[in-house]
Amino acid sequence: MGNNIWKAVYLYTRLAFDLVVDFFFSLYWDRRKKPIPDLDKKHAMLTESALTLAKKIRQKELKSEDLVRAVIERIKEVNPLINAVAADRYEAAIYEAKEVDALIASGLSEEEASKKPFLGVPFTSKESQAVKGLPFTLGLWWRRKEVATEDSEAIVRLKAAGAITVAATNLPELLVWQETRNPVYGMSRNPHHTGRSPGGSSGAEAALAASCASVVSLCSDLGGSTRMPAFYCGLFGHHATPGNTNSRGVCFRKEDVEDTMLSLGFISKHAEDLGPLTKVIAGDKADKLKLDRVVDIKDIKFYYMETSKDLMVSTIRADLRGAMKRVITRISQETTSSDKAPEPYYHRGFDHMYNIWKYWTTKEADYKSFLRTTSTGDANGLVELAKKVVGLSHNCLFTIIRLIEDQYLPKVDSEWAEKISKELKEDLFTKLGDNGVLLMPSGPQPAPYHYSCFLRPYNFAYWGIVNALKCPATQVPLGVNSQGLPLGIQVLAAPYNDALCLTVAKYLEKEFGGAVRACKLK
Repeated sequence: MGNNIWKAVYLYTRLAFDLVVDFFFSLYWDRRKKPIPDLDKKHAMLTESALTLAKKIRQKELKSEDLVRAVIERIKEVNPLINAVAADRYEAAIYEAKEVDALIASGLSEEEASKKPFLGVPFTSKESQAVKGLPFTLGLWWRRKEVATEDSEAIVRLKAAGAITVAATNLPELLVWQETRNPVYGMSRNPHHTGRSPGGSSGAEAALAASCASVVSLCSDLGGSTRMPAFYCGLFGHHATPGNTNSRGVCFRKEDVEDTMLSLGFISKHAEDLGPLTKVIAGDKADKLKLDRVVDIKDIKFYYMETSKDLMVSTIRADLRGAMKRVITRISQETTSSDKAPEPYYHRGFDHMYNIWKYWTTKEADYKSFLRTTSTGDANGLVELAKKVVGLSHNCLFTIIRLIEDQYLPKVDSEWAEKISKELKEDLFTKLGDNGVLLMPSGPQPAPYHYSCFLRPYNFAYWGIVNALKCPATQVPLGVNSQGLPLGIQVLAAPYNDALCLTVAKYLEKEFGGAVRACKLK
């Protein structure tokens, strides 16, 4: 009883602290908020799904060149405000689009078309995804002249499916933060409110997509890097069951790693794009994800978790609690039998989301070398901090803090972490089976102000726990709050039940209006 009272006091105190933080940051950032340009009618095609655009190109209703030029023109309109593009290949993309149009004009067989489901559709990808001839810095100053010498496997597969690379986008230094900022390219901004974070590490991808400046956004997710930006920018984002999307050429990975929390994925304005795009980068493993499985929403068993009791993360804000309640109410109305009515779910493992994620990062084959790599060898966190204080370090403060945590703070007890992880997985996945999903918060609050994450460094744990569980999850937008900031929830399923997440995403898209664009159509 006494422990519960202490926790309640702590949570209310934490909420008060967060509200005070937001108030003071708002005094600076709200005055610097700038709206992005509205979408011109001639670019209205950029509101459509990648599947729709691919079909129009195949049927000669739209030229790939026109679509690629529209994307480029829109990027040039919005990028001065959101700073999302790290490097471009505009001329090469236009040339490739002309080749696609010539191929289609000459006649494309059904067999050829089936092998290239995204023929002529432009895409962007995070700069940590190697694209031959484009910078490959990962936001590190000492790598600022590095250029990729070959394409990552995911880029290879997207190109084989007919898609056209337009640009590489910004990212946090070493991908380790909730904001998209580094010393090479600077800081990206959320198009819904340029004084707020678009998330990390795929924040620039989300910023472009929400601005209708990208049709396909290729991302990666080790701790929420696809789903967090999708949430902050009002979009859909899918984290496929890990180990099934080839990671060769991502960051420092020279070969694919199957035993991993990392999964490549996509951010999109349309839920219907997520499955077909995932199928492309999953390749011969796509069947394991059962992406073509047809599921009736009435056959899905729903569970929900309204909040975590992890004291390292902030309290869930009222607007997000309200969004969750609206979803539960709507699903309850849809459900015709009592055994399918949404039920609350909780396991004590959710009390330790951050520490569970932190432990399992130590099992990632390349995480520590990834974090410590410098031009001269391994970095020391305290040395880098001292250099930062006197202006001699090119590393971001958040990278240095992560390094100090890794090198000097107490390690998570391995026996405890593995035991509680196993218990959580067994309990949750047994409950969900092959026809159940868990609705859970996307995060404690909508898009935070720039730099405020330093005072709330563990709030990404709502996404990170999904990575630690190595299961699929889809981020679903649910309108906006009174400040015009996107709301949303995550839909989680047992491993290899990606189709359940995507089915629920499509249902909620229909019921709640889908993605929230950061611009109006003129």
